[in-house]
Amino acid sequence: MAGTPVLFVHGLWLHADSWGAWADKFREAGYEPSAPGWPGDGATAEETRDNADRVANHGIDDVVAHYASVIDGLGAKPIAIGHSFGGLIVQRLLGEDRAAAAVAIDPAPIKGILYLPPSALRVASIALRNPVNRKKAIALTESQFRYGFTNAVSEEESAELYERWTIPSPARPLFEAAAANFSPGSPARVNTANKLRGPLLVTAGGKDNTVPAAISHATVKQYAHSPALTELKEFPSRGHSLTIDSGWSEVADAVLDWLKAKGL
Repeated sequence: MAGTPVLFVHGLWLHADSWGAWADKFREAGYEPSAPGWPGDGATAEETRDNADRVANHGIDDVVAHYASVIDGLGAKPIAIGHSFGGLIVQRLLGEDRAAAAVAIDPAPIKGILYLPPSALRVASIALRNPVNRKKAIALTESQFRYGFTNAVSEEESAELYERWTIPSPARPLFEAAAANFSPGSPARVNTANKLRGPLLVTAGGKDNTVPAAISHATVKQYAHSPALTELKEFPSRGHSLTIDSGWSEVADAVLDWLKAKGL
């Protein structure tokens, strides 16, 4: 008998293969994991770097539609697990009843979150400082990756993770999220009022510069008007690389424990 499908959704600047260890762990736990990339992503990080134009100008709606199409081929609603902008995507999927449950790991801010800490603005400015970037694919320098992702691990580990997993990503989602509160039909809008959706877990990394814990707390508050289950799990010593660095299993185990506790 096939296990419950689990759909892993990466965020900006990381290749889908970065979910490999997670997929193995979830498969061993009896789930059926898959981790397709975003529209235009190549089969490997290297291929994606070599063809950055293929990922350019894809927005949030494009990514949601892409994963909705993947879900249509699964035969059952999956548990959707996303990191960073992937965390926003899985909230969209859950709110639109395309997922049975969702885990948003240090998720990018959805529409309705008004305050962004300075460190989050610094990371987003990599793309936002030049309007011409909206239709481009943007890559991080090693120092930008160090600040935004791997500030809580060693320089040696940071360099290894940068070389192994980083890819150029479309800047358009950052522009869409930045303008979300000024756009009634923003693609960063999530149906937080859905009363019938499945459970949602949001995580917060205490040392995360890209999505500071304050954003995760504000995300949970957006669901206050829905009786559907929304919970928060904090990892006080973790940065934005918490899904890929040497402590990834702590986060994966916590997610598995949460799913088991919810009967999922």
